[in-house]
Amino acid sequence: MTDEVLHILQDPYTKHKLELRQGTLINQECQKEYPYKNGYYSFVSGKELNGNNKKYSRLYSKFAFIYTLANRVYFFFKFGSEFKARSEYLNELDIKDNAKVLEVSIGTGDNLLYLNHRARFYGIDISKKMLTTAVKHLLKWKIPTFLGRCEAENLPFKDNVFDVVFHIGGINYFNDKQKAIHEMIRVAKPGTKLMIVDETEKCIEKIYQCTPVSKKYFPDVSAAAAPVHLVPPEMQDISVKIVNDGLFYCITFKKPTTETIFS
Repeated sequence: MTDEVLHILQDPYTKHKLELRQGTLINQECQKEYPYKNGYYSFVSGKELNGNNKKYSRLYSKFAFIYTLANRVYFFFKFGSEFKARSEYLNELDIKDNAKVLEVSIGTGDNLLYLNHRARFYGIDISKKMLTTAVKHLLKWKIPTFLGRCEAENLPFKDNVFDVVFHIGGINYFNDKQKAIHEMIRVAKPGTKLMIVDETEKCIEKIYQCTPVSKKYFPDVSAAAAPVHLVPPEMQDISVKIVNDGLFYCITFKKPTTETIFS
């Protein structure tokens, strides 16, 4: 770990400074340890998860081994290519050389393959096996990335540190959508554009609810409504559009240049 990475980290729960001792991140105040294993740091364990976060962590771990291939095959037959499908929302991001980029719910790391590789990437996810797969992919693709296991509602980063923050897939069924959105805003620098993408009601009805394996995990179609109402009104240029033939919504907005504090 570089000093640059260590400098922007903090305990996701207490906000205290972390130090690195023999490969383990340690809270200087309470001495809580966050270990490094399998290519990523663990800021939360399976025993600490509850509610939807626990439920969907287990779901995505079940499909991690086939997730990338399944997406590529689907995108090819539905849209002509994975690149074409992902470009509909990834083109909303303006990633400059050396920018600090955070992907919340990085999954298997597939989005990074289509972004500016001269940026400095950070990714968090709640699923161990998705992260383990991401480690393998990013090493293969030679995309250096700091990876951590944590909940989107409790990010292990200091305020105002990222040039780009985005999330693709998962927020519909987070324990606390609003807190997750506030956390993404908190860690973004003033003036940063943020993006949130997830499945629409159409996607849940036409795909997930018609698939026996996933049907029980997606019973509530209303949960897939774009949570644009949870974006604080002081954010600027708030926009929502439907992409990928109606299967995904894409929310974008900009953090004001003056610091925003949430209670």
